[in-house]
Amino acid sequence: MANAEDGRAWAPERAVQIAAGTPPGGGLDRVARALERAIAEAKLLPVPREVVNLPGDGARRVWTQFIDQHPGDAHVVSISSPNLTTDYLAGIADFEHTKYTPIATVVTEYIAFAVRADSALRSGGDLIARLGTDVGEVRVALSTALGNPNHVALAKLIRAAGGDIAAPAIRVFDTALDAVADVIAGNADVCAVTAASVLKELAAGRLRVVGVSAPARLAGALKDASTWKEQGVDCVIGAWRGVTGPTGLTDDQVRFWSHIVEAATAQPVWQEELSRLAWSPMLLTGDSLRGYLARERAEFVATLSELGLLKRA
Repeated sequence: MANAEDGRAWAPERAVQIAAGTPPGGGLDRVARALERAIAEAKLLPVPREVVNLPGDGARRVWTQFIDQHPGDAHVVSISSPNLTTDYLAGIADFEHTKYTPIATVVTEYIAFAVRADSALRSGGDLIARLGTDVGEVRVALSTALGNPNHVALAKLIRAAGGDIAAPAIRVFDTALDAVADVIAGNADVCAVTAASVLKELAAGRLRVVGVSAPARLAGALKDASTWKEQGVDCVIGAWRGVTGPTGLTDDQVRFWSHIVEAATAQPVWQEELSRLAWSPMLLTGDSLRGYLARERAEFVATLSELGLLKRA
């Protein structure tokens, strides 16, 4: 195999695997499959590609039971998210970004707050009013873990409403799809999930979006959903999705994957997915990526401390 020691750039010699910690159709899986399609259509890799799903444990199983088994192996990468930081800081996991090899971020997904179509909560204002007067009676469905961007978005709404951020009854699910299903089943009043996760039920008329944590309205099926900013609430936060490799990758291997990701996200099929899934582009690699992750970590330390969720710094 070519490597940094023999002076040649690294290239894969067998099939590569793109891992996702959610089941098919879940948030991380959507990114993995869109990336794989873009790579395939542009013929960016000389070897086969495979998307590997290892859901479970709030998307942490993919790291502990798969990525950790491939140190130094650039034939394996995983779709990552801010949860690698927030799970560690909240004491849910004993690993974070620094254990692995960040390669790129690719998109940001903003948080949609959705209720059943027949809910008495007709608008974002109705939800804010409930959070301010009887927040302890509001049942909320979240995905993956407390302390993640979805939870932070919820806390921002509660704080704006003047309620107790520790008061709501929160149900946490391994994937956003299960959190959405909990609302449809009537077990939760509202879900706070990545926007793409509500599209199917929104199209079927079973959900209504009462607010989105984006800085401006999203495109496509969510174009009519008001942002919290429009509704007078300071709640702008997203959850990026990226590509991260195992521990011990060489600079050549990181450069190889950075170039692949940059080329894939320039493809028409990727641009189509941005529009279809209400994703916002966020391509960062190299020093820009490392700087961003450091700044974001510091921000999460401050935010989780305010929420009373910080266990490690």
